[in-house]
Amino acid sequence: MHLCSMTTVPMTKRGTITIPPEIRRNLGLDHMANPLLILEERDGGLFLQPASAVPVRNIPRETIEAWIREDEVDLQTLQAEKQD
Repeated sequence: MHLCSMTTVPMTKRGTITIPPEIRRNLGLDHMANPLLILEERDGGLFLQPASAVPVRNIPRETIEAWIREDEVDLQTLQAEKQD
């Protein structure tokens, strides 16, 4: 099920916003002790989505090494594109 809602929320001078309770419940944020959100600037707007933090020690070494290899490939691709 795809849930879509839109609302207007005020922002303080310091940039703080309050996510309405219904949205927090829908995203499961109200059940988390210290909820995290990813804030992405996208096409002139902002996109928020729930995030989770996992201690690095709990991530298998093979997964971390695969991420490093992927990052190195991405970096090489980016550098090649800049040279063109």
